Amino acid sequence: MPYYRSVGEIPRKRHTQFRRPDGGLYAEELMGQEGFSSDSSLLYHRYAPTAIASAEVYEPPATRQSPNLPLKPRHLRTHKLDTGPADAVLGRHPLLANGDVRIGYVVADRPSPLYRDAVGDECLYVEEGTATIETTFGALSVGTGDYVIIPTSVVHRIVPDGPVRLLTIEATGHIGPPKRYLSVRGQFLEHSPYCERDVRGPGEPLQAEGENVEVYVKHRAGWTRHVYAHHPFDVVGWDGCLYPWAFSIHDFEPITGRLHQPPPVHQTFEGPNFVVCSFVPRKVDYHPLAIPVPYNHHNVDSDEMMFYTGGNYEARRGSGIEQGSISLHPSGFTHGPQPGAVERSIGAEHFDELAVMVDTFRPLDLCDAALTVEDTAYAWTWNR
Repeated sequence: MPYYRSVGEIPRKRHTQFRRPDGGLYAEELMGQEGFSSDSSLLYHRYAPTAIASAEVYEPPATRQSPNLPLKPRHLRTHKLDTGPADAVLGRHPLLANGDVRIGYVVADRPSPLYRDAVGDECLYVEEGTATIETTFGALSVGTGDYVIIPTSVVHRIVPDGPVRLLTIEATGHIGPPKRYLSVRGQFLEHSPYCERDVRGPGEPLQAEGENVEVYVKHRAGWTRHVYAHHPFDVVGWDGCLYPWAFSIHDFEPITGRLHQPPPVHQTFEGPNFVVCSFVPRKVDYHPLAIPVPYNHHNVDSDEMMFYTGGNYEARRGSGIEQGSISLHPSGFTHGPQPGAVERSIGAEHFDELAVMVDTFRPLDLCDAALTVEDTAYAWTWNR
């Protein structure tokens, strides 16, 4: 994150003695990106964060990926994945993936296990429901429309208040605001569609008691189940610029113009070889001859995934797209508005749409779960 926070108790100087009430030392932990050369935070634990009692390989259910062949647009109906009790970590359905990112979906109704993604940052989007994200840095209360960024290797668990629908974006690196929105020192600039006031971080430490506590770890070689000697939620204070944070899509301020604006104006985050964009209700193009819906476009270097999460998406009317739909428009194929959408949009002053877009710069494969919920008629809906 681009700005500093301090939560709980910390010593006045870093890397100095900080003692517990019983006289023993708190255990200082530096969590940092890019070795010691980028954003970091210092956490102060009651117990050694290095003490594990056991480690064993965990084998998650196998997931196959297949290329988008034959090459065509795809439509996935995520609400058909409501398959019964699940948690938000082990119950995820991988849908689309490449070497940079994996996109999934889950309807969670029970607490997840403690989990650490050591491969990259995760971005969760709450389609519907509320939950608490418990972490070593503290807790975040999240609800419908929230993005949650969980940095690499942060131990956390997701506790729904009831059924909660989540779009999951798992990176192989770090996710953050686009660099063009930030000053050289990390402050949001005036042209950014959101700023520090819109960002929520943990406000107080979260402490839990327990011994021999399981933590599932996803790492580059596979999965491991660690048993920690003490509960990892034992931090009395921390400070720095690296921590989990939440941002509501409803706080994204759209950039509009007299003529149709290209998707980069909707960009919200960037990750390794992908971007995340937010399409929100907004005033549309106000040139007297404007055509408000997108023009046909062929993005030769990227696949475009769109998750439809509210309102009415005018450009897709008549295609079968509905709440919870995912469309995939691959590179190598021109895509654009459905037949009739261009004429219908002329004269419109406002669009009431809500969608999350992920553009990847390497092709996305289809995972098994995607093929089970595909609307196979979608590719032919322009031929009407």
